[in-house]
Amino acid sequence: MIGGWRALAAVVFALALPMIASAQAWPQRVVKVIVPFSAGGAADVVTRIVAGRMSENLGKNFVVENRTGANGNLGTDAVARAAPDGYTILAGSPGTLAINPHMFAKLPYNAETDFVMASHVATFPQILVINPKIPATTLRDFIAFAKARPQMLTMGSSGNGSTGHLIASMFMHEAGITAVHVPFRGGGPAAQALAGGSVDFVVDGLPTFQSFAGTGLVRFLAITAATRWPKLPEIPTVGEVIPNFDLSSWVVFAVPKGTDPAIVHAIAAEVNKALADEEVKRKLTEVGAMPAGGSPADALRFQRAELAKWKTVVAVSGAKVE
Repeated sequence: MIGGWRALAAVVFALALPMIASAQAWPQRVVKVIVPFSAGGAADVVTRIVAGRMSENLGKNFVVENRTGANGNLGTDAVARAAPDGYTILAGSPGTLAINPHMFAKLPYNAETDFVMASHVATFPQILVINPKIPATTLRDFIAFAKARPQMLTMGSSGNGSTGHLIASMFMHEAGITAVHVPFRGGGPAAQALAGGSVDFVVDGLPTFQSFAGTGLVRFLAITAATRWPKLPEIPTVGEVIPNFDLSSWVVFAVPKGTDPAIVHAIAAEVNKALADEEVKRKLTEVGAMPAGGSPADALRFQRAELAKWKTVVAVSGAKVE
C-alpha cells in the first residue's frame, strides 16, 4: 500500500513539473500590461505603481501600454487575442469587465470566458468634482443648482458607458437632475477639460485628480463609496445625501484564457508581493486607492459579483451601444 502511495505521489509530482517549471521561468522577457484607457486616468495610475514595483522585484521590464478606443474594448480585445503565455496582462476595470458586457449589443470579447482573473489589484472610490465657477460648496448646493438648470450643465467622463459615466448617471437619476454628457478618451483628458472650464463636473477615480488637489482649479464635492476616504476626511460621501449610494472602481489583472495556471498564480503572487511593500501602499493610498490582493479565485469571485452589480447600474443609466 505504501508503495502504491509512493507511486501515485511520483506521478502527481511528474505531472506538476511542467507547471512548476513554467512558473519558475516566468518572466524571461518584457511583460506588457495593457491599460485600455488613456494615460493619467485612475486605472493607469494604479497600474503603473504596482507594475513598476513588480518590475523592480523581478528585475524584468513591465511596460504599461495605453491602448484606447471603443470604451476600452480595443485594448481589452487585444489581450483576449494575445498569446496565453503570461507576457500580456490586462489591467481590467469595471468598464471592460463588468459594464461593457451589459451595455454593448456585441463585444469582440467575452468577459467571462476569454480571460483568467489573476489578481484583484486595488479598489478606489470615485469622486464627484466640479468646476469652481459653479457657486456650490456642498453636494446639496450642487444638486439644487443643477435642478434649477435642467440640461444646462455639462458632465464630462472618460467615455460613454465608462465607470465614471455610469456612476454619474446613477447619481443624477437618484438626485433628480439632468446634464449634457461630454465623453472623452479617458479620465485624464476629462479632468483636464474640467480644470480648463470646458465641462462643469466629472465623476472619476481619486487617482485621476491627484495632481489637482490644492490647485483651486477644481472643487472636490463628494466620494461615491460608502465611507469617507481617510486622506480626505473633510469630503463627504454621496450617501450622506442620497442614502445607500455606494459605487467604486477597481483594477483587476487578467490574462488570456489558456494561460498556464502556474503562471496565473505566479502573477498573483507578484502582485501580492508588490502590494505588501510599504512604499507601494503609501503611493496607492496617496492617490486614493486601496490595495486588494488575494488569489486568482478571489479575483474571479470579485469580478463575477461586480458583473452582476453593474448590470443594474447600466439598466438605470439606459446606456446602450448597438
